[in-house]
Amino acid sequence: MKTNRRTIFKRILAGTAGLFSASLASANPMKEEGSDDIKTGDVIMDQDIPLFSSSQTYGGLVYIAGIGAHFAGDITSHTAHVLEEMKKQLEKAGSSMDRVLKVNVYLNDIKEWKAMNAVFHGKFGKNPPVRTTIAAPGGIPGDSLVEMDCIAALNNK
Repeated sequence: MKTNRRTIFKRILAGTAGLFSASLASANPMKEEGSDDIKTGDVIMDQDIPLFSSSQTYGGLVYIAGIGAHFAGDITSHTAHVLEEMKKQLEKAGSSMDRVLKVNVYLNDIKEWKAMNAVFHGKFGKNPPVRTTIAAPGGIPGDSLVEMDCIAALNNK
């Protein structure tokens, strides 16, 4: 009888331990498998040396690098181009414009703020992101009139 009790007790203990470990594994419902992995978008090279990534995802967020418009044009065409490229990068990473949480806007000239804003308006859905806009004292690299980067939530799966 003693052996039988021990066997039963061991089975109960093993079952309880299994349930306890299963509950610990599911204790963080927000954490998805692999969410601690950093996923990198296109890597921009400079003389065969990695310079920066176009995007990175981590912990349910996507970080999009600064996007400029490197062609002749005015602030309206540059802003439209930058926002379209941002949309493409977000979708490629598994997000969208309406999931953007934060946008940084860098203008070559602060006098272009109203014209940039006219194109920017309404591009992020009914709940626009937090935004910072500055005029870069030294200008924007590559003769772009505007550059933008952003942070967005990944789409729910």
